[in-house]
Order: sequence, then C-alpha cells, then structure tokens
Amino acid sequence: MTHPESDLPGRPEGRAPDERSEPGGCADPAVGLLLTVAEAAVLAMLLMWLALRGLGRSHAPIDSGAPSSSGAGAEPDWAPTIAFGVLALAVAVLAAVLLRGRWYWAGGIQALVAVALCTLTLTSVSRADGHALPAPAPSTAPAWESPPCRSGGTSDECARSGG
Repeated sequence: MTHPESDLPGRPEGRAPDERSEPGGCADPAVGLLLTVAEAAVLAMLLMWLALRGLGRSHAPIDSGAPSSSGAGAEPDWAPTIAFGVLALAVAVLAAVLLRGRWYWAGGIQALVAVALCTLTLTSVSRADGHALPAPAPSTAPAWESPPCRSGGTSDECARSGG
C-alpha cells in the first residue's frame, strides 16, 4: 500500500515527510561566532581607516578663503556614519537570510551585532552633526571683589588682616 504523502510533487526522494532541514549539532552557534569574529575584524580595519583618515584631516591645510555654511569652521565628517551604517545594513541583511534559512543561533547573534552597529551608527551621527553640549555661557554676575578696607590702608593690607 502506498502512502499519498510520499507521492507529492517536489519532495526529494529518500526523504521522509517528518525530517527537518535544520542545521544540526553545534554548526549553528559556530557559524554565528565565526561570522562575529569576521565582522569584528572588518570593524577593526574600518576603525583604523577612519582613524588614519581623521589624522589626515587634522593636518590638512584650512581653506580660509571661503567661510563654511555652519559658521563653526570645519564641515562635519559623515564618513564614519556612512561606513558604520553600511556595515550595520550588511549584518542585518545577513541576519535575516540566516533566520530565514533556519540558522536560529547564527541569525540571532547577527541580529545582536546589527543592533550594536546601529547604536554605533547613531552615536556617530550625533558626533558628526555637531550637536555636542554647548559651552557654558559666560557669567553675567561680577567677579567677587573684597570689601573696601576701613582702616584706610590699601586693599592688600585689608585682605591680609581679614577685614
């Protein structure tokens, strides 16, 4: 007697209907950790490139002929934001592909890495945008001055004598 489920089109031969096609053993977490190490290496190279680029920008001659539109001197550097954003997007897409392929550990690890990279991207946006805490306003109160000397001497004599 033939079972009707075994005659379904598209089913690979030699595979039972209840077999799952999930990665087995420790391959799933191992792939997640391997990808995380690879992404850490890419992030380290990216940070070195950005540091060298920033060092080059700090020693570049300033064009004093044209004032900047922000009035703060140098234009904001959006390269770190773009670089971290592209890396975060690539990791998020990789996480989605892994989760759709039922690699739950690897996809979950990649999703956590993507969240961390998105946080790094948002941090670099706040730095590039120049919205740092404003400098404290100069105090309008007059500086403390010692009271006038009643003994008729100079202010130095009064300050030394305490009154």
